[in-house]
Amino acid sequence: MSMKKILNNFVSAILVCCLLFLTSCGGSSDKNGGFSFSASTGVKMDLSTGTKTSYSGFSVEEIYIVDAEDKTLSSNEIPLDTKFSIVYQGIENYTLKDGKAFPGLSMQVTDAAGNFILNEADLFGNSTEGYSAEDASVLRGSVTVGTPMNSGESYHCKIRVFDKNSDAEIVSELDFTVK
Repeated sequence: MSMKKILNNFVSAILVCCLLFLTSCGGSSDKNGGFSFSASTGVKMDLSTGTKTSYSGFSVEEIYIVDAEDKTLSSNEIPLDTKFSIVYQGIENYTLKDGKAFPGLSMQVTDAAGNFILNEADLFGNSTEGYSAEDASVLRGSVTVGTPMNSGESYHCKIRVFDKNSDAEIVSELDFTVK
């Protein structure tokens, strides 16, 4: 057996063990194929799309990936001229300032060479009023798959939800292919 195959098998076994551990510690699947977990630090891997999400400081009820019609994605192949969204529901543990939450949301999409297709540091950058904790508990990062992306090419998406008043963050990363 080659060293590469042994390493791949080892990594796969570790991921399965981690997923089993997370599930045994309170994680569960929801009816939409998303993931529920209430701890304030963890890692989640969506096996159908390959999306990896880590979080620290926040608790989050559900994280799921949907297409333009809000149907759960079952693979990481995204049709050209559509969009997908990573949805975060039930985000808690914001550090409130005057009773308001101050979420941030950054989005990056890079091509196979690492060139930026999209690079937004904070889509809530202009918000100075803050949001109620309830309004800030559901956030969605949406990516339009179109020009300059090309069919048959692969891209990397990174979406980061963060609390502007603390170090709390949720980071999701997805490698996808445009079909």
